Amino acid sequence: MRTKFLRALALAAGLALANHLAAADDFREIEVPPPPSYRLEGLISIDLPSYTALKFGVDPATLSVGRDGVVRYVVVAYIPSGSVNAMYEGLRCATGEVKTYARSSALGHWTMVTEPAWLAFDLSPATRHALALARQGVCDGWNLAAKNAPDLLWLLRNPKKSPGY
Repeated sequence: MRTKFLRALALAAGLALANHLAAADDFREIEVPPPPSYRLEGLISIDLPSYTALKFGVDPATLSVGRDGVVRYVVVAYIPSGSVNAMYEGLRCATGEVKTYARSSALGHWTMVTEPAWLAFDLSPATRHALALARQGVCDGWNLAAKNAPDLLWLLRNPKKSPGY
């Protein structure tokens, strides 16, 4: 009985991995909209460890879900004493990746990234906030947690604390 269970479990894990890899191979990114304007008021905080000096928040008015399944948003990184930077990013749950399209160090002034690339989000400083955002409510494992922006925003404001990635 135990052997049958282990075989079934291995088969299910293999199928999930195959579906995940197929999603990565079939991906075609849409033409990315230009960076939206953003506000510093009303940011949805991204839950990061308390020892993290930078605080991060997403401007809810900038969050969108593309036809390609990429969640795009403006994330604001700030030090409570005043320094503020923003990034226009895309997040792919299907592959656990994030891409930065543009950066801003002055409200309303964007600098486009010359060759934006997908990076695996992990615990490195450059992608830690994206991993936290995925876990906070954007992703449900390798899938989008919701298919539209209003539902994703609700999940971000009411995180479930899933282990996710």
